[in-house]
Amino acid sequence: MSEFRNEKIKNNIKELAAIFIEREAGPTSMITVTRVLMSPDGKKSTIMISVLPREKEKAAYGFIKRNLGELRKYVSKNLKINPIPYLDVEIDEGEKNRQKIDELLMNN
Repeated sequence: MSEFRNEKIKNNIKELAAIFIEREAGPTSMITVTRVLMSPDGKKSTIMISVLPREKEKAAYGFIKRNLGELRKYVSKNLKINPIPYLDVEIDEGEKNRQKIDELLMNN
């Protein structure tokens, strides 16, 4: 799969996942799609998220995991590629670390 096509698909999945999550998730937390990782063959995409407040992270992760089937349907309806990659979700630990560093720097 060409690198340009791969990037385009990742960006589209990121945008569609963010729209789906915004529409389906409740107002108790802010869920942000930080990036999408894709396997070299394009068969698997991992949606990386961050959640504020952090106490709601587990609930938000569970919500998205339970709704991956609906998210995949939404992506396949709006992204005209075949086959649609297998979708998974993970908490973006790198983003959490960056936020912690920012927090520490602001306090000094």
